[in-house]
Amino acid sequence: EPADEEVAELLGPASRALAATGMRVHWPRELAAGTLTARAVIGPPDERDDGAKGASGRRDVSQAPSFLSADALLAFDWSFALGDRTLSRDELDRLAEAGRPLVRLRDQWVLIDPEEVRRARGTRDREVTPIDALSAVLTGTTEVDGRRVDVAATGWLERLRARIADPEAHQESAVAQPPALAASLRDYQLRGLDWLHSMTSLGLGGCLADDMGLGKTVTLIALHLHRQGVEEAAGPTLVVGPTSLMGNWQREIEKFAPGTPVRRFHGASRSLEGVQDGEFVLTTYGTMRLDAARLAGTSWGLVVADEAQHVKNPHSATARQLRTIGGRARVALTGTPVENNLSELWAILDWTTPGLLGRLGTFRTRYASAVEGGNDPAAAERLSALVRPFLLRRRKSDPGIAPELPPKTETDRAVSLTPEQTGLYEAVVRETLAEISGADGFARRGLVMKLLTALKQICNHPAQYLKEERPRIADRSGKVELLDELLDTILAEGASVLVFTQYVRMARLLEQHLAARGVRTQFLHGGTPVAGREAMVNSFQAGEAPVFLLSLKAAGTGLNLTRAGHVVHFDRWWNPAVEAQATDRAYRIGQTQPVQVHRLIAEGTVEDRIAGMLARKQGLADAVLGAGESALTELTDAELADLVELRGGTR
Repeated sequence: EPADEEVAELLGPASRALAATGMRVHWPRELAAGTLTARAVIGPPDERDDGAKGASGRRDVSQAPSFLSADALLAFDWSFALGDRTLSRDELDRLAEAGRPLVRLRDQWVLIDPEEVRRARGTRDREVTPIDALSAVLTGTTEVDGRRVDVAATGWLERLRARIADPEAHQESAVAQPPALAASLRDYQLRGLDWLHSMTSLGLGGCLADDMGLGKTVTLIALHLHRQGVEEAAGPTLVVGPTSLMGNWQREIEKFAPGTPVRRFHGASRSLEGVQDGEFVLTTYGTMRLDAARLAGTSWGLVVADEAQHVKNPHSATARQLRTIGGRARVALTGTPVENNLSELWAILDWTTPGLLGRLGTFRTRYASAVEGGNDPAAAERLSALVRPFLLRRRKSDPGIAPELPPKTETDRAVSLTPEQTGLYEAVVRETLAEISGADGFARRGLVMKLLTALKQICNHPAQYLKEERPRIADRSGKVELLDELLDTILAEGASVLVFTQYVRMARLLEQHLAARGVRTQFLHGGTPVAGREAMVNSFQAGEAPVFLLSLKAAGTGLNLTRAGHVVHFDRWWNPAVEAQATDRAYRIGQTQPVQVHRLIAEGTVEDRIAGMLARKQGLADAVLGAGESALTELTDAELADLVELRGGTR
């Protein structure tokens, strides 16, 4: 007769080892040999049994603990079964205390692995944080000691699970557009606002991952205004993003939320003194990394990471410092698809909702390897159930979105000059205005044209103005930084883009810069022979080179480039008719997709002032519109100084 230890060995490790060699262990039929199965129910203790209650007496979802705090612990309520029989707590205790493989239970001998019983009893009173509980009930399972266990929710946790897993079906009332917003949100933007409000009001955060051009910025500005309207002391909003987008944020806030205080926390004189509720504070990833301690000292209502793919490496200094800045809720914005790269997805969602996806190592083994290997469909389903509520991704091509988009959108994108550009710009203005004041007639007109050309070139890139032979291109121009930012998103979307400039030298600099970044380009200019033009057009239309650099004059007519979903005017041709003609290379008959036009404008410079005039189409603009830049040579010295003087817009 075998000893207890031998029976236990045969029930556990030995039977597994024998099974691996193709041998099976058979037990006498009269012994109810059973596997112990566990199932967990989780929810607030006072609501465990409220399933049959009516709506009265139930706590609302809004009373759920903040999910960014780990203070409120929830207990699993376990139920165990042996075969098809549910065990009471007492029976589980008796089995565990017997410590033997053969036990008498309910007038029957049962055969059970004592190790399994001990393990079950040990996990019985485990407590978890709300975020761990939410993660378990969204996927319907949890792992305990390497084993998968089914989990169900009760009480407000179940209502919360239902609400975020299927927001459409559990929408109490959709959020209306905030009265203070100076824009009309499209339907899908209102749905995005509703989703963001729902998540941030619970402290859960989320990632808005809509395609570029769908209006993530205006949706976020609407969220800020909505929070001010519905929450007492909603607090200020901190936006962290790339340097090249700071000007854009400020202008969009001034345009869509007029009167909302906005400041830049950037540059030598940056300050957080007197930050008030309802204020926007804009900073860059670089400044945030240097000054995280000061930023962390402010009580933020909302912290936003724009172009959140910049923190996709969780081990980078930028990502680590961003984690130190607390807020009542966090929102990530990105137009770059992240749903297919699981480690990047982990990095972004673990920032918006810390702890949701567990530790990176565990996440990789539990999901990434299983999903990326494609051999565990159930793992992919569980991951989707866990991630879907926290990631809102809409594409321009989605059936519900496409009809809402205008065929062409035009955006002026403001960038600040680098310190090098600022120094050059101010020196050229100072020296040339002094020369102009002593000149007249033909000589004066020539000097004015020379000044305007020099300033446009400095706004583009110092190397263009300085005519450098072997220039370093990166980190010297706000426009090049912004172009890189735009191209990263455009190329990640699989889209194509036309980039127009007036200057062959600037196009050559971009060609060199993009080649160094591994981006395929081609360049068409006035000297390109006819056969070469045709070959380039065919290559672009076939999607072989997604970035097409064009000199504005050469590309003005006779080209059909409907492959392009984006057009970038790197510098402005101060005659809108010429610019529109270039844009229409992409936006014309045969075009089946919406076209986005991006005009790059250096903040605070002559470009900015001319752009303002063109937008207003008044006064001086009429002369400019008709006659181009030559009209500007007739300005008085005072008018010219006012036009070219640098105002703000520097770093």
